Amino acid sequence: MSANRALRAFLKAGGVIAYPTESCYGLGCDPRNRAAVQRILRLKQRMQRKGLIVIAAHAQQLTRYVETDALHAAGHSSHWPGPVSLLLPASKRCPVWLRGQHRTLAVRVTAHVQTAHLCAQLSMALVSTSANRAGAVALKTARACQRQFGHRVRVIPGKIGAGRRPSTIIDFASGRVLRT
Repeated sequence: MSANRALRAFLKAGGVIAYPTESCYGLGCDPRNRAAVQRILRLKQRMQRKGLIVIAAHAQQLTRYVETDALHAAGHSSHWPGPVSLLLPASKRCPVWLRGQHRTLAVRVTAHVQTAHLCAQLSMALVSTSANRAGAVALKTARACQRQFGHRVRVIPGKIGAGRRPSTIIDFASGRVLRT
């Protein structure tokens, strides 16, 4: 079995990975797997009501999660690919465990080459939340992730991008910046 197929099977079965992103390591899983998302929330000690970010190699990987018209408009904006997550109206098929108490979902087409390649090779979007416990500093290395989470996650080695801060979050409809 190829490495990509093995990793895809791991994720489909509810596995959690730690992987490099634009500014830090992220924790990720198959967004459609509720048990995996809950596993991430427990690792982070984070409340589900806050919602999560879903990242992709290209906008088409996000069609199941957000409304098509909004996604089309966002895909033609200058924000993607890049370290900018956009709040878009959640589609009817978007699981509540991703969007939390919101009617929107934060989504991003990543500019991190390794992570974009990972999403493309897996043919799926991934949950993306900083690899840390809620309120703690985001982890920046594979080694730090291994120390923090041990065998509970599969660490994908690589280098984080040059970003110093987590992704900016913008409400696409209003243009309001929610996090810089």
